[in-house]
Amino acid sequence: MIGRHLILEHWGGITDPATVERSLHGAARAAGATVLSAHFHPFEGGGVTGVLLLAESHITIHTWPEQSYAALDLFMCGAAKVEVAADHLDRVLRPSRSDRRVLERGVSLPLPQD
Repeated sequence: MIGRHLILEHWGGITDPATVERSLHGAARAAGATVLSAHFHPFEGGGVTGVLLLAESHITIHTWPEQSYAALDLFMCGAAKVEVAADHLDRVLRPSRSDRRVLERGVSLPLPQD
């Protein structure tokens, strides 16, 4: 396996752009990941789209405050701990509901035998 890809959905909770940006950086630190660059774009109405480019892959967020919803995507490889990053985001952003799905990426399967 090369890495773990965690899809995180938040309903309710904090979505203001400044807190979201701090939270993603905190999640990367908690996971033991290295931030290479970051870009966050706030939208009128309070939504934000943000990305942290990591040496270990990425963390992204898209928020819809009018729907009380945030979609997060965390992909990490190496020693970085994607579940620890998700735990940090749950703790700091305090959603009323949080759902996760994890996909193991780069799993080598044996080739079919003829």
